[in-house]
Amino acid sequence: MANIHGKKTVVKLNGTALTAYSENSTVDIEADEHDLTTYGKNSHVFGGGLLKSSFTVSGFYDSAASTGPRALILPLVGTNVTFVHQPEGTGVGLPQDSVTVLVKKYSQTHPVADYVKWSVDLTGSDDVNSTPQ
Repeated sequence: MANIHGKKTVVKLNGTALTAYSENSTVDIEADEHDLTTYGKNSHVFGGGLLKSSFTVSGFYDSAASTGPRALILPLVGTNVTFVHQPEGTGVGLPQDSVTVLVKKYSQTHPVADYVKWSVDLTGSDDVNSTPQ
């Protein structure tokens, strides 16, 4: 088993790399859960349903008016765009997740004793295409 360092991760939103501004990303893919329990059972029986995906990317705020995360992400809130996540970096044969996402929420935090940070919440809108690059 090979361990992969997170520093190699690449994230792109609407064709623009956010990697240089990012420090953390999360990929969640799950299935709906349906209770199929019938009379006489002592335990629940469950079946899977439709898949759903969500993604979060966060990092350090950059005040560059036209290229920073705020300038890139804010105009996309409420729209569907392409999101690409490459957990092992860029290279032939490395894994990649690509999906159309709804840009659900952009957030900024302004702690008194730390740097300003940003985050974006994305909701998958269709199947996640998980294929090698």
